[in-house]
Amino acid sequence: MNREIISTPHAPGAIGPYSQAVAAEGKLLFISGQIPLTPAGELITGDIAAQTKQCMENLNAVLASQGLTFGNVVKTTIFLSSMSHFAAVNEVYGSYLTAEPPARATVAVAGLPRGVDVEIEAIAVY
Repeated sequence: MNREIISTPHAPGAIGPYSQAVAAEGKLLFISGQIPLTPAGELITGDIAAQTKQCMENLNAVLASQGLTFGNVVKTTIFLSSMSHFAAVNEVYGSYLTAEPPARATVAVAGLPRGVDVEIEAIAVY
């Protein structure tokens, strides 16, 4: 299997033993979960809409590094600290994925890295 590690300075670097993204067989791009951390390392806290926007901007940066857009995304998973954030996250998320949105799962979890309220991962096709 062909795989290529993907990294861009326009999204936050990995904060553990993982890659920003991995391309497989030149057909699929698996993007690691993005938290509301800016490329400069600033953690966006508080407002869930602002946190979600930063997650989506991070995903967009990784996609753009490969010449892709949200139109190439086929599956996302959204992790929330509470389902009470669902509507606000959905509104921001939907503004990035307007035409033919991908498949998606949204789950509430007991905790997320650095105590954030949202993390979003994606799979895209080339």
